[in-house]
Amino acid sequence: MRIAFAGTPDVAVPVLDALVSSGHEIAFVITRPDAPAGRGRVLTPSPVSLSAQEHNIECFKTTDLVSLTAQLAEVDCVVVVAFGAMVPSNLLSVPKHGWINVHFSLLPHWRGAAPVQNAIKAGDDVTGVSAFQIDAGLDTGPVLGSIATSIRAGETSGELLDRLAIEGAALMVATLSALESGNIQAVPQPTFGISLAPKISKDDARVNWQLPALAIERHIRAMTPEPGAWTMVGEQRIKLAPVSLATQVIHLAPGEVVKIENQILVGTASHAVVLAEVTQAGRNQVDAIQWFSNQSDVTFE
Repeated sequence: MRIAFAGTPDVAVPVLDALVSSGHEIAFVITRPDAPAGRGRVLTPSPVSLSAQEHNIECFKTTDLVSLTAQLAEVDCVVVVAFGAMVPSNLLSVPKHGWINVHFSLLPHWRGAAPVQNAIKAGDDVTGVSAFQIDAGLDTGPVLGSIATSIRAGETSGELLDRLAIEGAALMVATLSALESGNIQAVPQPTFGISLAPKISKDDARVNWQLPALAIERHIRAMTPEPGAWTMVGEQRIKLAPVSLATQVIHLAPGEVVKIENQILVGTASHAVVLAEVTQAGRNQVDAIQWFSNQSDVTFE
């Protein structure tokens, strides 16, 4: 098949690489324009842009999809992975097989921008990846295929997303082959079991120490690495790496931080959690014990 690919972040690259290796013709790639990155805020190409360059594929850096109408009419379908912009409804039927999106959940669960973070935060045991035809709604189109996988104990959203990207690559290659041979039919999503996964802001990533320990452990894993779980010590913001549940029964007030034996413990609404690493603003990540040695009378807010 002659296809176009639309994507932006690292998670989209395995799918693009797999499509190149599969033998399908990649006519062109669409990605978001270069964006400021790092402390110097230097304009930086997206990971998908860099991958397209490595494969010598023409790349359009734009979110103005209407400007590419003529090019889109010349491909069989457009594969979309975390592109970061909505497809105008008048373009949906331009390619022969439409626009096919790789979404990192088992639809209709977790429709939206942050399915992986929300699945971990909610304590789901199972998630997966879906390939579906984009329609005018938000992740509401008919499903062409899916792969389920368990969420592992202690797994962060970044780690899970890396796994799902590999699964999504395999799913998309199989989906395109089935489309080409006519051996696949899109199935409408059920009207029950729908959940939404809106974009998560930095403010949303703040830890609420009034929650039970298990909810806090899930929250921090869900926010790792992006946007990064954090808390406050006075006027100082502290970024937190994933924590574990304390094995001993320790009664601490929510947010109270103490050192017991060789562990740094923090109180919650239930039992304590154990800190691993912390990062103060403008500094490198350090072991929690090393960080605590320079503190006195600490409370997380």
